Parts: sequence; C-alpha cells; structure tokens
Amino acid sequence: MTQPNLQASRTMQVARTSLAPAEALAAAKAFFARAQSVYVAFVEKEGPGHVALRGQGGEEVVIAARAHEGATEVTGSSYMFDQQVARFLSTLPPAGAA
Repeated sequence: MTQPNLQASRTMQVARTSLAPAEALAAAKAFFARAQSVYVAFVEKEGPGHVALRGQGGEEVVIAARAHEGATEVTGSSYMFDQQVARFLSTLPPAGAA
C-alpha cells in the first residue's frame, strides 16, 4: 500500500483575497523582503502570475496569484519556509473584504 505524499500537501498553501493578483504578488515581495533574519527572501524570477523568491541557504519560495470566482486565489509553496508562507497568507485581506 502506498502512502500519500504528505509533504506536498503540507508545503502547498492556498488563500483567497480581495486584492488583485498583481497586488497580492507585490505584497509577497514586500513581506519576504522585510522578513526577520534567516527568513528573508528576494526575487529571483517573476512573471505575470507568480514570483519565485530565494532565501537563506538557497531556499525557494514560490507565490502565485490568479483571479478565480470573483476573488484572487493565492498559492504559496516552500519546503522550509512553510510557516512564513502561512504568515504571509494570513496578512492578505480575505475575499469579500471591503
């Protein structure tokens, strides 16, 4: 019997926000640039719907944003920075917020 890939489900996080996709990505860049000590990460690559950041020890953080069902769906993934990704997502205004 094979076991599910629990690591994949732990590292992919999703939030829905009232921000536009570009605003959510800008918020991610600002959040990770001012993160504390070893959790700072800087833009390595970006495109219209995503930003890949590189942090301490080469750790990669990927944030993507897309319009979806009247809101913006923001996904974040990282192997070691999963707590910081969760913290970032919690700073976004929820979908439906004024």
